[in-house]
Order: sequence, then structure tokens, then C-alpha cells
Amino acid sequence: MEKTTPRRLFLSKSLMATAVVASLSSTSVLRAFTHTKSPFKGYNPFAEEKTDLRKNGLFSKFVTVKGTIYDSSGRLPLSNVTLEVWHLSPNSDKFRHRAKLRTNEMGEYTFITDYPNRETGRIPRIYFKVSKGHQSYFTELSFNDCGAYISGEHWEQNNQLGDQLFPEKDTFLDHSDITFNISLNNQ
Repeated sequence: MEKTTPRRLFLSKSLMATAVVASLSSTSVLRAFTHTKSPFKGYNPFAEEKTDLRKNGLFSKFVTVKGTIYDSSGRLPLSNVTLEVWHLSPNSDKFRHRAKLRTNEMGEYTFITDYPNRETGRIPRIYFKVSKGHQSYFTELSFNDCGAYISGEHWEQNNQLGDQLFPEKDTFLDHSDITFNISLNNQ
């Protein structure tokens, strides 16, 4: 006589296996294996390397962000620095716009993205993680139709940049250009 597994036992074991797989693939377990904690929501260390984050097509509102990453003195540009950027997607509360990019030999970076949505009670912003070797630094760039702004913490950590500290923003129609320089300090 052939031994058969009752249907109810099979279903309960399948349900338990599905629950285990679902818990292992959850973001909390994923965060346990990433060593970097971000002070900002939406950080994902597994962003793909790209400079064009646009998803809404050519006729939507977008922004180009460029700048230079400097050493702690604020004078020497740093090449091959990794930047990770992310922000809320337009008309959404999800952080689907994210990328990883590197500075060139002159310490310069550039990326283009859709105009971010804003969190409740805040103006739109783009978050940055800047890394070189074992050094990393988190900061944010806030902006609206009137201008671009830095946080008090960014000012304290980067004031050695002098005249290059404050972001500059130019807008024409639905395209904004922002220059945002960062100094990678020994945090």
C-alpha cells in the first residue's frame, strides 16, 4: 500500500514554507546585511549605476544636478568618488528614483532626473551618499521653483567650500540646472 500525505498537512507545510521565504526576502532582513545606516528614508545600497534617472519622458519637469566633490580642505577635487542619489518619485510616496555614479578625474559629477515629489510639510529634495574608501557622508539638497537650499548640517560640514558652498539654480521652462558642491570630510 502506498503512503500518501493528507491534503491538509500538505497545505499547512506549503503555507509555512511560503511564510519563511517571505520573511527572508523582507526589507528588514535585507537591511540586516547592509552595513550603512542612512539618516534619510528611501536609501537602497543596491542602486544601479547610471546618470539618467528620468522615467516620465522628455516632456515632463526635470532637473540636472552637477557639482564637484572636494577633499576636507575644500580645495582639491576628488576623483573616483561614489555618489548614491535618491528621491521620491513624481506624484508618488515611493523612492523609485535612485542611482549610483562616480566622479571623473576632475571630481565632477552630473545626473539628470525627474522633478521629485515632496514629503508632507517639506519642499522637494534629493538625498546623497558620498563615499571614497571607508569614508562616507550623507547630505541632502532641497529646492523649489524659487531656488536651491542646503541644510544647517550641510553648512556646518562643508563651510570650508566658501563661495562654492551654496547651490546655484537656473530654470528655463520645465528644466532646472543646479550646481551642488560637496566636501568629503573625515566624519
